[in-house]
Amino acid sequence: MRQKISESVEIPAEVECSFENRILKCKKGGVEILKDINLPSMIVKIDGGKISFTSEKGNKNDRKIIGSYLAHVKNIFHGMDEKYGFKMQACNVHFPMTLKIEGSKLSISNFLGEKTKRYAKITNGVDVVIKGQDVLVSSHNIEKAGITAANIEKATRIVKKDRRVFQDGIFIVERGWGVAK
Repeated sequence: MRQKISESVEIPAEVECSFENRILKCKKGGVEILKDINLPSMIVKIDGGKISFTSEKGNKNDRKIIGSYLAHVKNIFHGMDEKYGFKMQACNVHFPMTLKIEGSKLSISNFLGEKTKRYAKITNGVDVVIKGQDVLVSSHNIEKAGITAANIEKATRIVKKDRRVFQDGIFIVERGWGVAK
């Protein structure tokens, strides 16, 4: 049954939000996070210290989508104060790999004894720190931190070999708010 669905979330103090051309922009101090909201059936309004998501003739799927966007906005507000981080560990059984940051890419050398380097893209606004065999990925934007961690994990993916024998790679060990300090 189609009905009007409306949910809202409070904007924390000191956070400035604006919504133009399907892009929600939240800013606090020097931290600015953008979120693309691309749903023609949903109305987004900012007024009275609240962000409200409304669907005039919504069904249960629209309710789920609104709930997802509410969770995204809450993550944005939490990210204004604290960075979300991933602690990753480089595991090598056969050959020691060398990790180096080259511009906006993470360079992985000598992975499984390969002569060519492997690269993982580092998304803009994400900090990557290498401490020995640990790789720390952190950002105020939870999505960008997750994309970068996935790129690093995917760069060391092993194909056409037995995963039980070749257990080398860079894996996520820990994740959460304030993890990669």
